[in-house]
Amino acid sequence: MKIYWIKAQAPRRVLALIKHLGIDAECIEVDLRAGGLKSPSYLALNPNGKAPTMVDGDVTLWESSAIMAYLCAKTGSDMWPVQHPAEQIEILRWLSWNDNHWSRAVGPFYFEHVIKPTFHLGEPDCSELTATMPELRKLAAVLDNHLEQRDFVACDRLTLADFQLASMACEWRHADMPFADFPHVARWLDRLMDIPGWADPWPARATGKQVPTLANA
Repeated sequence: MKIYWIKAQAPRRVLALIKHLGIDAECIEVDLRAGGLKSPSYLALNPNGKAPTMVDGDVTLWESSAIMAYLCAKTGSDMWPVQHPAEQIEILRWLSWNDNHWSRAVGPFYFEHVIKPTFHLGEPDCSELTATMPELRKLAAVLDNHLEQRDFVACDRLTLADFQLASMACEWRHADMPFADFPHVARWLDRLMDIPGWADPWPARATGKQVPTLANA
C-alpha cells in the first residue's frame, strides 16, 4: 500500500489513522513546491491534483474520508463500522457537517496560521478572519453543546468523525480559533492529542536520505 501526502489537514487524518491502526504502508511525500501534485504520473492517480491518494494493489482512492473508510474496512476497525449501518449514518452525518459547514469556517484560520507558514506563503493576514468569526462561533456552539456529555463526536467512541472534524482545528491555540470560549470543544481536541498517532501523524524523515516524491515524474 502507498499513501501520497503533503503536510496538510486531509493527509493528516489519513496518516494518523495509519499510525493508529498500525497499518504497514509506504508514505510518499509529494514535493508540492516542485509541482509534484501536477505531474502527469500523479494526475493519473488523482485527477484533482490534490492529496492524499492511496494505492493498494488494484485499488486507487482519493478523498480522505473514502480512504479512511477503506482502511477501517480492510483492518476491521470500528472507527468505520462496516457491519452497523445505523452507526455509519451517525458518523456520516458529522462527516457531512464537517465538509459543508465546519471546515469552511475553520479553514481560513487554518490557512492563515498553519498553511501559510508551512508552505512559505507569507505572513498571516488576520483581517481575512474577521468575516468568518461569527460563523465559526455559531458552529462551535453547536459542537460544544453536542460534546457537553460526550468524549467523542459519534457512537460514544473514537471514529472517523473525530479525525475529520479535528484535522483543521487541532492547532486551535496557535491558529487563534476561539475555542477557549467553548470548553467542551477544547476538551475534546486536547483529549485527541493523547492518541500518539494523532498527536504525531507525520512519517519520519531519515537524516541524509531524500524523501521520495513525484516531482520529477
